[in-house]
Amino acid sequence: MDITCENCQSKFRIPDNKIPPGKTAVLNCPKCKNKMSVTAAPKAAETAEDEIKDGIYDEVASGAYDASEKPFDFVEEEGKTALVCESDPEIKKALTDALDLMEYHTTDAENIRDALTKMRYHTYDLILVRDSFDSSNPDENGVLVYLERLPMTIRRNIFVALISDRFRTMDNMMAFNKSVNIIINTDNVSDSEKIIQRGITDNDLFFRVYKETLKKIGRI
Repeated sequence: MDITCENCQSKFRIPDNKIPPGKTAVLNCPKCKNKMSVTAAPKAAETAEDEIKDGIYDEVASGAYDASEKPFDFVEEEGKTALVCESDPEIKKALTDALDLMEYHTTDAENIRDALTKMRYHTYDLILVRDSFDSSNPDENGVLVYLERLPMTIRRNIFVALISDRFRTMDNMMAFNKSVNIIINTDNVSDSEKIIQRGITDNDLFFRVYKETLKKIGRI
């Protein structure tokens, strides 16, 4: 927070956390000792959607889900698993058909809570998520926020594809910006099998080199 003394016009800065949001503090100017009243900006109000999301994240982090909610829609020890977070029936079918051809055992998520419940009990190899899935703001997708909060040791083993009608397919810079592995535009979902296979191949190659380097320097 930048402050200017009204008496001597001296400027100085104090950390934002020194004054609670919405509170007023009386400070002495370091140079002229003039008393100043400084009011911190009020805390931005959370929307109802933000409060719901935070509540879901807290439940997942604390393990508060009832054990009866644990999903048992797959029991195979072998094989690859995928989670699809898409509400549009046509797009979901196209993605599911592609995953079947790739021999993934696929699970559908009905909403954010359902997706986080499933991710709590199973680490998926592949997650396909629409940016507007169960959210009024595609830039604050609850599933992506949860994935960003995962420890990197877990996150790097999950391949995440963002389905969007806003970004072009395989836009690497935007994928990096959204913390996903690849982007698939909705106009290209019919080719999602080829796109995902290409992305996974590139990702596996990158991390193979990464892991080999860690082994050489004794980190793993």
